[in-house]
Amino acid sequence: MTLHHAPGNPFGSITLACVALLGPTLATLARAERAPTSADKIAAYKAQVVSEVEASKKQTQVMIDMVFSFGELGFQEFETSKYLTGILEKEGFTVQRGVAGIPTAWVASWGSGKPIISLGSDIDCIPQASQKPGVAYHDPLIEGAPGHGEGHNSGQPLNITAALAIKHFMEREKLPGTLRLWPGVAEELLGGKAYMVRDGVFKDVDAALFTHVGDNLQVGWGVDAGTGLISVEYMFKGESAHAAAAPWRGRSALDAVELMDVGWDFRREHLRLAQRSHHIITNGGDQPNVVPANASVWYYFRELDYEHIQELHAIGDAMAQGAALMTNTTVTSRVLGAAWPGHFNKALAFAAYENIKQVGLPKWSDADQKLAKALQGEIRVPMAGMSIALKTLRDPPEEAARTRGGSDDIGDVSWVVPTIVLNYPANIPNLPGHNWANAIAMATPIAHKGTTAGAKVLAMTLVDVLTKPELLRQAWAYFRDEQTAVQSYKPLIAATDKPSIWLNKKTMDEYRERMRAFYYNPSKYDTYLEQLGITYPTVRAKPAAKPVASNEPVESDFPGTLADATK
Repeated sequence: MTLHHAPGNPFGSITLACVALLGPTLATLARAERAPTSADKIAAYKAQVVSEVEASKKQTQVMIDMVFSFGELGFQEFETSKYLTGILEKEGFTVQRGVAGIPTAWVASWGSGKPIISLGSDIDCIPQASQKPGVAYHDPLIEGAPGHGEGHNSGQPLNITAALAIKHFMEREKLPGTLRLWPGVAEELLGGKAYMVRDGVFKDVDAALFTHVGDNLQVGWGVDAGTGLISVEYMFKGESAHAAAAPWRGRSALDAVELMDVGWDFRREHLRLAQRSHHIITNGGDQPNVVPANASVWYYFRELDYEHIQELHAIGDAMAQGAALMTNTTVTSRVLGAAWPGHFNKALAFAAYENIKQVGLPKWSDADQKLAKALQGEIRVPMAGMSIALKTLRDPPEEAARTRGGSDDIGDVSWVVPTIVLNYPANIPNLPGHNWANAIAMATPIAHKGTTAGAKVLAMTLVDVLTKPELLRQAWAYFRDEQTAVQSYKPLIAATDKPSIWLNKKTMDEYRERMRAFYYNPSKYDTYLEQLGITYPTVRAKPAAKPVASNEPVESDFPGTLADATK
């Protein structure tokens, strides 16, 4: 077989056998310059992988239900990571654990050579979102426990399903390429991806395809509508004293926290409309009769670009110093997380959208629609049910329309490699986000069908990346010539910052053993609903309250466009 001369190929006509003898560099060039795959053959390839994804829907369901039952908070996703990497290792993937100094972070790799395609999705859950699936009202499995009130239990099952179909396709067709799967650890804390970027996880990657739960099939390109952020904890230190007998001998760290918070709330009026900022007091002292010697407050500073995020951070630092001066205390701070505003790739998004149009939305059953409408009625939003019309390709918003507020640390990845985020319809529209309501669909046929639909789109898009060399050339041309032509990535984390891996440990230590009793047993039960003895759907005999129209809809078509998929 002869490889004919192509423009820019200095080697002229050369046999593939000779190329193999000349070493990997020429062999790689030969593969890259081979004749384009015909449209008919690509269509046949896509039909094959879609068929395999459909045939794997039982395994997909089991993975979704299993991860739902673990319900692990950020940095504590030990059972989830053990389970998912175990599946991948059995399928021939090589797993590197403890990536970027994060015990629950990993990279699972299969294949060799280029292109290297990175597949990511988040795995952490939400505090106090424990909820029985398929029950259209608040009914926790364990009161106060965490749960998947976001839907992060479905993304990795989607990626694994698609990756296994593509692995078998690549083996059959003897295609070069490397698949790399990785988890978004502690995404709800914006705590993982910037450290993975810093650790070089994406340094040789050709494309990153990320998936996130939503209520429709959608993808977008260009600047995101949401914000980036830096997450900072300020820790004040004073002097304790008897709060009644000798309060003058104390210096209250709590007073400093409260003064900082009051100062920030007054300053907020004079900040840009684009900013979002919020805080919680993480330590308010020990007991009322002791002047608090230690107190701390945790802030999220959100803005639309790197410079304005850093400006908010500097204002926060100045506020903290002022509060310390007023109370004769001292203050230190630490960064707990960060996220760049996202910018997503045009060429990859257009390719994915063509596949979305071919796959379409799942056919929702009467039971699916009944659950969705009952839940919407329960939380007093329009009872529209599940989406039945595909959304269009999401174009970049005008600057004035960048008002969504939420953030996601996939933004950091998007600035070092061409990246897209695929939304898939595994949840119910118009939910509040970060709430027990968002967990209700996530171990039901809604999640199972929606995730399978997303896996089909992802597998088809992987076929495009593997068989159309021009797609990656276009993706990198957009990345270099448009996205990064005037804006380059500068980490919001410092070289000395470390992942906040202690976060959520106390909460998981409190609930994990009780939650263990509810772990899914697929060897005994067909579905998690069956294990829990839940009739699908379970709804109230009468709505809790008459549904009312929302002031504005809560979209769930990540990223940067919703409350329930951005942090």
